[in-house]
Amino acid sequence: MTDFFVRHGMIYDCAWFLATVIGILVIALPLMLAVAMIIYADRKIWAAMALRRGPNVVGPWGLLQSFADGLKVFLKETIIPTSANKGLFLIAPIVTFTVALIVWAVVPFAPAVVLADVNVGLLYVLAASSLGVYGVIVAGWASNSKYPFFSALRAAAQMISYEVSIGFVLICVVLYAGTFNLSGIVLMQNGFGLGIVNAFGFNLLLFPMSVVFLISSMAETFRTPFDLVEAESELVAGHQTEYSSMSFALFWLGEYANVILMCALNSILFWGGWLPPVAWKPLYGFLINPAVTGMFWLFLKMSIFFFIFSWVKATVPRYRYDQVMRLGWKIFLPLSLVFVFLVSGWLMLTRYGAGA
Repeated sequence: MTDFFVRHGMIYDCAWFLATVIGILVIALPLMLAVAMIIYADRKIWAAMALRRGPNVVGPWGLLQSFADGLKVFLKETIIPTSANKGLFLIAPIVTFTVALIVWAVVPFAPAVVLADVNVGLLYVLAASSLGVYGVIVAGWASNSKYPFFSALRAAAQMISYEVSIGFVLICVVLYAGTFNLSGIVLMQNGFGLGIVNAFGFNLLLFPMSVVFLISSMAETFRTPFDLVEAESELVAGHQTEYSSMSFALFWLGEYANVILMCALNSILFWGGWLPPVAWKPLYGFLINPAVTGMFWLFLKMSIFFFIFSWVKATVPRYRYDQVMRLGWKIFLPLSLVFVFLVSGWLMLTRYGAGA
């Protein structure tokens, strides 16, 4: 896009800036629309599993329910507790929402369809997503209320606990792919399974890690059965208890943007990203062009993972908080660390054995 503007007489710096702004809007605006739609889908899935109808009044089949809820929240008054730290109280939801958006800069949607195709994309994702804990902690502390602060501490402990095991899982993926670049990781999965299947997930050493990553991503985004942040009766609505209006809505937008991000990362890291499920040539460009086809496959895989997220939320009972911590520290952390050794040992024997 930068070249397009340069060819039409714009200087390079201005062309690059304009192209970057357009790229950001092309990602951010559809993402906001997607958040509205997956909230609707979430409610419909829960309703179907509970033999209910779900949203069905606002718009055809209830499709406009999320927009009606958004308008209602927008028109409400923003109430700030008198004893709260006003500056930090207002900054916290902005931090949560912004961090949820900036991670998408390195997510590849199709071949060459990515805002910033950096070599350390996976490190950027890990670093940027880790910043989300600041929004949670600041929200709990700035509210100047006992239980939101307890909930914020609980949320921070949970996020850090599962980020550790996620880090070791990502090491396993990087060892196999040989790169931190997300596009490179996707391309390494082309024909990975016996030259037929485009996925790391069918590797016996990486499949357990894909399950650990899926469960950890649920814990990282506070989805049931890991929503202990706001599940206990004394914690009310967690660190969001004192929030209202658009400040509350920003927390929700950030939470669901993170859920979509985790669905995308599950698809990209283990299940081939924009690649079709099997390495059959007609599947690579059967739509308008390879880019559109790639986006179709990625969105299809993300939809499957989102269904799994909703399915688990509708059917699995909550853990106690000590069980959540035990799963993260005593099961996932040792398991992922063992698989780092197994994967590296296997690669030394098979891939690098001749040169070692």
